[in-house]
Amino acid sequence: MFATLRRCAQVVSSASKSSATPFTISRVRHSKGSLRRVSDDGLFQIYKPITPGLRHLKRPLNPHLYAGRPVRLLTYPLRKSGGRNNTGRITVRHRGGGHRQRIRVVDWKREEGGVWDVVRIEYDPGRSAHLALIRRRSETQTTETETKTLTPGWAYILATEGMRAGDSVQSFRSGIPPDLVPGLNLSPPSTKKARSESFSIEDNEADTESSLALGIFRALTLKSGNVLPLALIPPGTVIHNITLTPTGPARLVRSAGTSALVVAHESAAQSPSPDPTLYTQVRLASGEIRRILQTAFATIGTVSNHLWKNRSLGKAGRSRWLGWRPAVRGVAMNAKDHPHGGGRGKGKSNKHPVSIWGWGTKGTRTRKPGPKGPKNSNKLVVKERPRGVERRKI
Repeated sequence: MFATLRRCAQVVSSASKSSATPFTISRVRHSKGSLRRVSDDGLFQIYKPITPGLRHLKRPLNPHLYAGRPVRLLTYPLRKSGGRNNTGRITVRHRGGGHRQRIRVVDWKREEGGVWDVVRIEYDPGRSAHLALIRRRSETQTTETETKTLTPGWAYILATEGMRAGDSVQSFRSGIPPDLVPGLNLSPPSTKKARSESFSIEDNEADTESSLALGIFRALTLKSGNVLPLALIPPGTVIHNITLTPTGPARLVRSAGTSALVVAHESAAQSPSPDPTLYTQVRLASGEIRRILQTAFATIGTVSNHLWKNRSLGKAGRSRWLGWRPAVRGVAMNAKDHPHGGGRGKGKSNKHPVSIWGWGTKGTRTRKPGPKGPKNSNKLVVKERPRGVERRKI
């Protein structure tokens, strides 16, 4: 045994003398780029699990996002309150901490016309969807009343699915340019008498020219990111960023990957009133079909970042970085802190599930009834969103 050890010592000493550089043990540092991998479906960014926090981390692949900072003049700092009101009481639970953020000023109205070029697509920490930085072209715009020169400007808008740098968008909220399509007539007949009149050959030719002009108009305007009044959007079109009034900002369908569908337009012939208020039926992302004014506006396309709902933060610390604090279950609290608290074991004493304030949850209807009951409390809702068994059938 001693002879074997002596022989091994001689081999090690001769190897150390023959090598020019001494043998040292160094710790291998992994760069973040070497840890990144692509999932099997090619849609998500995953990481080599050298730490527990990276094992389940999964992010959507977005190589088109701009890696720099936002335009500072289009942002303002977010002053956090930790979910507390002016008296210091917590009114919104599970909020607090998080990284410093700046709120991006998004143009929800898009009242300025002209052609806007998409400069880049950016990440926004304040929402699930991506933002598009757009710049207006310098051009002269002619309307029925005046001619004005549009100067370059900058704005943030919600990016649509498939929007990239170099694309162009337009807003027709200030009106349709008269020279956009020659012979275009966008005013439909407003009375039943106009619809019931007999048409001659000249009227038929005029209708053919009008239909051709309308088709050209839709080919020029029905593009992803353009803003149009609901009356000019044909049924079956996918829209988002829907306003509820002709002059208000966008209120509906603004989350990542969401979209609505134009179902039908109500005509004046369907109303006994000589000057009716016309509505458009729109199916929202929840499945609810709602009547919205035809003079309201919407944006063509689907909201970007549809894979956002399939992401995985990987660890609790990332949730804290986003400003979310832990959520404690009611059965884990004391009896004075939650209706489900107290008792021995994990049971909630055969009670119906309620919130911390005692309201029914997990399907219980809590909306106050209207003039005609809960189902007709909102007269603009044609069909309520599917719930329970109806939702499971979808």
